Amino acid sequence: MREASFIDRNKEKWILIESNLRNKINVAPDILASNYIELTNDLAYAQTFYPESKTRVYLNELAILAHQELYRDQKASGNQIGNFLCNEIPKAIWTIRRPLLYSLLIFGFSIVLGFVSAHYDMDFVRLILGDYYVDMSLENIEAGNPAGVYQQGNALGGSLAITINNVRVAFMAFVFGVFYSLGTGFILFNNGVMVGAFHHMFYEHGVIVEAMSAIWIHGTIELSVIVVAGGCGLAIGNSILFPGSFTRLESFKSAIKNASKVLVSTIPLFIVAGFLEGFITRHYQVSLGLCLAIILLSFTLVIYIYVLRPFQLAKINGWK
Repeated sequence: MREASFIDRNKEKWILIESNLRNKINVAPDILASNYIELTNDLAYAQTFYPESKTRVYLNELAILAHQELYRDQKASGNQIGNFLCNEIPKAIWTIRRPLLYSLLIFGFSIVLGFVSAHYDMDFVRLILGDYYVDMSLENIEAGNPAGVYQQGNALGGSLAITINNVRVAFMAFVFGVFYSLGTGFILFNNGVMVGAFHHMFYEHGVIVEAMSAIWIHGTIELSVIVVAGGCGLAIGNSILFPGSFTRLESFKSAIKNASKVLVSTIPLFIVAGFLEGFITRHYQVSLGLCLAIILLSFTLVIYIYVLRPFQLAKINGWK
C-alpha cells in the first residue's frame, strides 16, 4: 500500500486517538488500552514499509505517549474499585437506560393510579395500607403530627430495619425480572399504588405539604432506588424476551452483568435513605427549610448519578 493511501485510511482514527490521549483524564482505561493496541499495530506496519517517513515518527511519538498515559493511569488508579465506580457503573447505567426509563414510567403511572383510586373509593386506602396503619395515621393527623409514625421506636434499630426492608424490595424487583419482566412490573406496580394511596390519605385531610416535607426526606432516595432496581429487573427480563442478534443465554448473561453493576450502586443510597428515615425524618417539624434542602440535595444526587454522569461519559466516550 502506498503511504498516502495508508495515511488517508487511518488519518481520522489517529486524530481521534491523539484527542483521547491529550484528554486522558476523561477517557476510560479500556479505551486507552484499545488506542495503544491500534497505534502499535499501525506503527509496526509503518516501520516495515515506510521506515524513513514522517508517518513512522508521528506514530512512534503517539505510541510512546499512549504507553506513558496507559501505565501511568494504571499506577495512579491501580485501584480497580475507583475505575468500577467512576466508569463501569455509569457505563452499565447508560446501557440499561431504556429499562430504567420504563421502570420510572410504570412506577409513576402506578402512583397516579393509586392516588386517583383512593380519591374515588374511600375504602381503597384501607384496602391497600391496612386498617391499623390508616387509623394510626389519622390519630397522628388529629394530633397535629401527620408524620408521627416516623418518630416511633429507636433511631438506630429503625434505621437498620428500614434499610433491610428497602434492600429486600429492591432485590425482589431485581430477581423477579427473570419472569419475563412481569415479576418486576408487579413489584413496581404494587409499591407505586401503595405510595399513591398513602399520599392521598394526607391530601384528603389537608396536611399533604407537612406530611410530604417529612416523607420525602428519605423517600426521594428510597423511591428513586426502587425505580433503579426495577429498571435492572426489566433489563434482565427484556434480555430474555428480546435477545436481538444474540442467543438468549448470551443476552441474559450480558444483562445480568450490567444490571448487577447498577444494583450495586444502590447499596450506599439505601444506607443513606435508612439513616435519613431513622435519624432525620423524625425531626421534620424543626425546620421546613432544612427538610426542603435535604430533599433537593437528595434529588440532585440521584439525577447526577443515574442521568447526568452517564450521559456526560457517553458523550465523551462515544457509548452507544
